[in-house]
Formats: sequence, structure tokens, C-alpha cells
Amino acid sequence: MKRLIASTVVATIAASVAQAGELWRATGFEQPESALVDAAHDRIVVSNIAGNPGEADGNGYLSLLSMDGKVIARHWVDGMDAPKGMAIAGGRLYAADITKVRIVDLASGRLVETIDVPGAVFLNDMTQDSAGKVYVSDMLADTIYRIDGDRPELFVKDALLASPNGVFADGGRLIVASWGKGINKTDFSTAEPGGLLSVDLATKKVTPLPGAQEFADLDGVIAIGDTIYATAYMTGTLYSYKPGGAPEAVAHFKPGSADIGTDGEKIFVPLMGEGEVVALSLD
Repeated sequence: MKRLIASTVVATIAASVAQAGELWRATGFEQPESALVDAAHDRIVVSNIAGNPGEADGNGYLSLLSMDGKVIARHWVDGMDAPKGMAIAGGRLYAADITKVRIVDLASGRLVETIDVPGAVFLNDMTQDSAGKVYVSDMLADTIYRIDGDRPELFVKDALLASPNGVFADGGRLIVASWGKGINKTDFSTAEPGGLLSVDLATKKVTPLPGAQEFADLDGVIAIGDTIYATAYMTGTLYSYKPGGAPEAVAHFKPGSADIGTDGEKIFVPLMGEGEVVALSLD
């Protein structure tokens, strides 16, 4: 019943909110899961799962896009399994790859290191804080790990995280997009839909964001100013949320919208089912 009520509220919100504007659409990817802006090189890195998201099959790779949606390199970095979320710190790109984190030298595009994360089950999204530390969510273990250089450690494990997917460092906190409680590992359905949370980087306290609970199975998340944006993979909806408000649908796609990226003005949405990346204007 809770899920039915939440779905009804979301549908009502979606009907009353205008769509964000589409600027361009790049095609030809293989299950693009994440789109991360590499500001230092004026480009977008796209992770391609290219197979089973949980299988170490060697098919995964990274692509490069220009900021206006032109393909720079379809296969920029090969040798991965099912890369998902990414982060950039210290001139290196980190990519979550099932139970490992791959490290790529941004200047050369070489895969320079693989970090095994002990206890990891299904690593998903990544982000970096202002001190250069990197965080990675484990969606099937209610866990977030922290990596300092090449040393992984358990950062927080808490049932409140409820299958944490998207993570985004925002000042002294991590914003977390939860997929939901009671996740079915076969089809990724949930007993209860997810919501938005905050994790204090100093105290590690997990706090649900008011008005943004149990509304969707959330995937990627970013913040632009005081507005949080998150995708709902199962419905393809992009939501916005402001403190004190409620989630509002601002764009709609087919199911499969995943780990979004931003340059601070635009949002880049990978569409796994369509093999596309879409750029949105929020004006």
C-alpha cells in the first residue's frame, strides 16, 4: 500500500511539471551506465557495461564524448568487466567494476591499476570529496567504501542506506540515492522504493532527507546549487528536489536512466536500454 500511495503521488507530480530541454543525444553505446564530466580535458567519460552488469566477462569499456555530444573515442579504455559509476581525483579516473575499482590515468587513457575491495558485492556509483578521497557505493550490501589513493576502507554500513546506488559529494556530506528496501537480486525490484539521504563525512551519520523518502528506485544523483537531481531507473524519470520540498519530475525517458553527470549547468543522462547519452538544459 505504501508503494501504491508513493506511485500515485509521483504520477501526480509528474503530470504537473514541465520537461527539461534536450540539447543533444549521442548514440551507439553498449549499456551506458555513467556519464562523468572530465572538466580538465573538456570532455565526458561514458562507462559501457556491454553485458551482464554482475559478470566479470571482460567486455566493459569506457568511451569519450565531447561536451557537444560528438564521439571522440568509442573504445577509449578497454579491459574492464562491467564498469559503472566513476570519479576523478589526482589526475586519475576511478571506475566501479563489480567488486573492483579500476584506475585510469586521465592524460594517457591507460588502465594503470586495479583495486580489489574486500567484502564488496556489487559496487555501483562513485564520487570524490574536496580532499581527494573517493567513495563508492555497494548497492547489494548497504555499504559505502572510501578510497584514499589506492587504499579501500569501509566508510559506512547502515540499513538506512537501503541499497545505496548514486553518491555525490556535496561539501561536508555525501548525498545518497537509495534504490529501496527488500531488493530482489534477480530483477532488482524492491519491497519499498528508495529515496534521498545524507551521510555526514565527519560523523558518518545517515540522515533521510525530509519529504524525499519511498518515492522511487533511485539510481544516479547530483547536486547543482541547492537542488538535487536523481534518476529513477525503473521508470526512466529524472527528479529534482529542494530542501523543504518534495521530489518533482523534470524529464521522462524509457526505463534505464542511470548515473547522471553534470558540468554545473547541464545534466548528462545515460540511457542504458537505448544505448544513448542525452544532454539536458535546465533553463
